[in-house]
Amino acid sequence: MSDIAATPADRIPSDRPTPERVPGKALTLHFADNTLLPLLLGDHDRHLARLEQGLGVRLSCRGNRVAIAGDPARVEAAQLALTGLWRRLERGDAVTQADVDAAIRMSDFEDPRLPLSDAPAIRTKRGAVGPRSPGQSAYMEALSRAEMVFGIGPAGTGKTYLAVAQAVAMLQAGKVDRIVLSRPAVEAGERLGFLPGDLKEKVDPYLRPLYDALNDMMPGEQVVRRMATGEIEVAPLAFMRGRTLAHAFVILDEAQNTTPVQMKMFLTRMGEGTRMVITGDLTQVDLPAGTRSGLRDALDTLEGVAGIAVCRFDKRDVVRHPLVARIVDAYDQRAAAERDTRRGRTAGGEAAAGT
Repeated sequence: MSDIAATPADRIPSDRPTPERVPGKALTLHFADNTLLPLLLGDHDRHLARLEQGLGVRLSCRGNRVAIAGDPARVEAAQLALTGLWRRLERGDAVTQADVDAAIRMSDFEDPRLPLSDAPAIRTKRGAVGPRSPGQSAYMEALSRAEMVFGIGPAGTGKTYLAVAQAVAMLQAGKVDRIVLSRPAVEAGERLGFLPGDLKEKVDPYLRPLYDALNDMMPGEQVVRRMATGEIEVAPLAFMRGRTLAHAFVILDEAQNTTPVQMKMFLTRMGEGTRMVITGDLTQVDLPAGTRSGLRDALDTLEGVAGIAVCRFDKRDVVRHPLVARIVDAYDQRAAAERDTRRGRTAGGEAAAGT
């Protein structure tokens, strides 16, 4: 970078009170464009404060210099985050609170990845869609190279959104002829027939997240036109039976709610020149009790097969409201505690039986 320079510092100047010296590494970043620097810092240095909190470093700004102090690994992560955000500003992009949170995730000192500005991007005619977490970065790389991708993880990790973005990008580039988006309507069960309207009106509520993602990627009138011509198809899983899908980008969302038979049926629809993405969350299975999830069955059967990529997300990849990540973590902790309790009871029962 020609307009950012990093220099080590033995003593970090700060406008804030510092009761004690922060041990570890210290360096100073020099930014050449003073008109962009306020956008990097945020109103009342809000972005700087967020980076401090998220990365566990001390940041201070004087003039066109931002000083970083703290643990060496965290200082390096903060340097990556600031550098990535600065490059966004140089390209003319805005830096929002969400972008700062994404930079923190992408510069995680426990899981170092490329700077946010160097991460892969999916380019549609509405603009570039970039990763906001290390897991999303790996997922986007898999979407670009693998013919079949499984995206597994909790809500809010962008599994479906990024898959739709890749589908739209490939359609607009002429790499596929159509997009097929599908979901099982398991939640409706036998009650589907009692819902008002024709078949489309009955199943549309279960496909709404796919419509929302499409409308984010291309103008609404283009979505309507392409759906009318068959270039974009949104349909329940049951509509896939008996078909061969060639030269298409096919996405199966909420795949945890398929049965093994349904999953095998879907996967074997793949034809020449087709890409498939299967997304789901194995902690939110709505199938009847005792029914094995087709998604879990497929992972047990297919993981490791050439041409198939499996990407797993966790709470660190949740890019919705920060509270969502804490909610996911709380449920995970409770589930782990319940498993430990069951193991303890089993072990106690076996010990009693042995006596």
